[in-house]
Amino acid sequence: MRAIVLVDGEHYPPVTRWALDVARARGIEVVGGLLVGGSEKLDAWELPDLGIPLRAAADERADALRAAIGEWTPDLILDVSDEPVLGYRERMELAAVALAMGVPYEGADFRFEPPPAAPPPAATPTLAVFGTGKRTGKTAIAGELARRAARRDLAPVVIAMGRGGPPAPLVAEAGSVTLEALLALVRAGEHAASDYLEDALTTGVTTIGARRAGGGLAGAPFASNVEEAVAIAAARRPGLLVLEGSGSALPTVAWDAGVLVVPATCPVEYVAGYLGPYRLLRADLAVVTMASSPVPGSENLSHLTAHLRRALGDARVLVTDFIPMPLTDVRGRDAFFATTAPSAVAARQAAHLEAAHGVRVAAWSARLADRAGLAEDLEAAPDHDVLLTELKAAAVDVAARHAVARGVEVVFVDNRVVTFEGAMEPDAALEDAIGLAIARGTTRNGSPAERN
Repeated sequence: MRAIVLVDGEHYPPVTRWALDVARARGIEVVGGLLVGGSEKLDAWELPDLGIPLRAAADERADALRAAIGEWTPDLILDVSDEPVLGYRERMELAAVALAMGVPYEGADFRFEPPPAAPPPAATPTLAVFGTGKRTGKTAIAGELARRAARRDLAPVVIAMGRGGPPAPLVAEAGSVTLEALLALVRAGEHAASDYLEDALTTGVTTIGARRAGGGLAGAPFASNVEEAVAIAAARRPGLLVLEGSGSALPTVAWDAGVLVVPATCPVEYVAGYLGPYRLLRADLAVVTMASSPVPGSENLSHLTAHLRRALGDARVLVTDFIPMPLTDVRGRDAFFATTAPSAVAARQAAHLEAAHGVRVAAWSARLADRAGLAEDLEAAPDHDVLLTELKAAAVDVAARHAVARGVEVVFVDNRVVTFEGAMEPDAALEDAIGLAIARGTTRNGSPAERN
């Protein structure tokens, strides 16, 4: 096994040479090394003689490791350095670089493997949408991309994996997701608010539902059936395949272009530390969502966007918010509005619905993900003749069933993407992401760029 070793100057060179001999005794061929910092035990004027090609990498370590992997093509990064030269964040950043380049990263008592990914389907440009966690806005962003691809006559197919996905991939044909169909799923004991159903309902394109269980530090699910779903999608020969991640888990099929979705409330450490940099390295565009959220405030948003722009560049970071859009005209109606958004955001969304869509919001609930709490809010609500709800969580099995039993019309609400004040326009950024997937898919497949 060919390895690049990471060493530091806080070890005496004879001790480091001993560690390399131990590595060789364990079957590792050391092809080169990076001196990642430290000078206490070293001659100040030259690199130590370790018997291997050695480069100094105290500054810009990530770039140095990236270049070394490209030149030496190792099977493993072996870290025999230690704190304080490589602290916790620094070590995880280097692990992220290695994993993004498909190389395992191993140290004294740990090993990180690159998340496995099957090859993307031949002749099918593939665009992935993944996030830093649950309820980041992935479904809304994937939906916006799918609608744009449909307007370009690309016949897109969306694959959404989720913790509530079906045991075998299920196809939701465009136009097939209705209230009656969703209630039938509830009666059959199935999950009626899975992301693939929301995608089909709000985009008007065909979607395929898949499932996953568990999620690793770098985003690998413990188990998923995404590959089966991709095979079904590829047989339809779409002009663009949109892979939607779940929580912080990544799709298990490789992609041509990637979009990372980060909520404005995300702690900067989630993208700067841990293995957060791995997701950034897999992305061509970062979309910050819910930018007007009052929690944790503008200071976090400023720090977050600054880090993303340092990592990706200004042109690859888009700052957005969501506005609720009823899928049916509700002007002049009295409504109960149900959402998964925090209470402060829900109040603002209710005001937007009244101002933009002419509906009177008699009451609202931010407890769509809390079945017992939602039921309490519905029972306490004043009279209304329409239920406005996102298709998430308890939207069908609690809210819609409650509405239907009382003769109240159910109208689903989509979260549409808008530019946050002072940010770049979303049109160019999202269209560029689609174009990049098509261009790379064309190069990969030698297929026509678009099918229109």
